[in-house]
Amino acid sequence: MPTGQTTTSFSFKMTKRPIVLSGPSGAGKSTLIKKLFVDFPNRFGFSVSHTTRGPRPGETHGKDYFFISREKFEEDVNSGKFIEHAEFSGNHYGTSIDAVLEVSKSGKQCILDIDMQGVLSLKRSSLNPFYVSIQPPSIEILENRLKGRGTETDESIKKRLIAARKEIEFSKTAGVFDLIIINDDLERSYQKLKKFIEENSSV
Repeated sequence: MPTGQTTTSFSFKMTKRPIVLSGPSGAGKSTLIKKLFVDFPNRFGFSVSHTTRGPRPGETHGKDYFFISREKFEEDVNSGKFIEHAEFSGNHYGTSIDAVLEVSKSGKQCILDIDMQGVLSLKRSSLNPFYVSIQPPSIEILENRLKGRGTETDESIKKRLIAARKEIEFSKTAGVFDLIIINDDLERSYQKLKKFIEENSSV
């Protein structure tokens, strides 16, 4: 996976420090985020990322991702509209300044779902979020989860598993993450995430 990039040295005051959830595709980040939003509908706001890939069944533009063309994405990159952006499996992904600002303006705590390259990029920005790594119990279980989606080709799964091994190794880097959760039990993982957020709610 190519190195992620920060595209601007933006700086603004957040009402609360954002929370970054990172980890391999299929580790359970989206499910944990959805549980947070169900339990705390007025507390958190999700920073919707932009991508050049097409929507999967059930995904909605503006809710799951902003689905845009490669040309538009590159135009926005050149205009400095992204905090970070990276490329994976031939598709571009990015977090826009506007998406984070919208959450901040609402007074909610911003949650971001980004990959390893995005984390490295944000470490070079002034956003200063909390970093939480969500990991699968094993590569074998992750592979079964990806296959169970029914939306991935064999080639896509292979690429995601290669990326997952890198993400898991990356999570072991000292000082990168504030919390690492091995998602072997969804409810237990969710309680760990909630506890961490509550303990840092005043920051």
